[in-house]
Amino acid sequence: MSTPTSTHEPQQGPPTAPRSWAGRKPGMPSRVAAGTGRRRRVPYLVLGVLLIVVCAAGTVVTVLQVGQREPMLSLARPVTVGHVLTPQDLRQVPLSADSGTDVVPASQASSVLGQPVAYSLPSGTLLPRSALGHPQVPPPGQGTVAVAVKAGQVPPDIAPGTTVSVIVTSGAGASSSTGSTQSTPSSGPWSAVVTSVAPQTNDQSTVVSLQLPTVNARQVAAIPPGQLALVAVPPGGQ
Repeated sequence: MSTPTSTHEPQQGPPTAPRSWAGRKPGMPSRVAAGTGRRRRVPYLVLGVLLIVVCAAGTVVTVLQVGQREPMLSLARPVTVGHVLTPQDLRQVPLSADSGTDVVPASQASSVLGQPVAYSLPSGTLLPRSALGHPQVPPPGQGTVAVAVKAGQVPPDIAPGTTVSVIVTSGAGASSSTGSTQSTPSSGPWSAVVTSVAPQTNDQSTVVSLQLPTVNARQVAAIPPGQLALVAVPPGGQ
């Protein structure tokens, strides 16, 4: 009698998960790919650090530049030659410390109070040390010229220290009573500072003394009487 042969296959365990190359399981990130991502992020990190450094350096430079500015003295109102400075005449304005001018720092205001000014100055002018002391009339490079103006050719409230624009109204180059032609080197306008105002004369003219650069003073003096007008303007205006 023959022995029956079993047709059952041997029982197998649970199926093992397939492995990819080099023993890496599916779904796991590739070490090579992860390393490549890190290497790609490095330049962005370096760029960010550089931007932070540049911004910090710019801030430091700006702070240093602002820190080099200090208050300087300027005139709060016009002053005439010989005027003794008082606290009401001065105000402070920020100015670079290395501007190279002889402007008086606000910290030294006490050293200029009580001193006379050497020549007339309009309001808003930075106060230089050279403007203090004995009268300098006119100051170096400046000339003083007197002009006669009638009503309507000058503001009625004009006063010493006012900045004016000198304008030729008419008649420049016109013929004189002798028949000769008078020519002028320039027709203006010229910027000047009023140094004095004389009372009106019998012909109802007001004599105004003006301070302006020497060359311009000669040009204004060459204009025939009655052909000039004075316009009050802000300091430095034309």
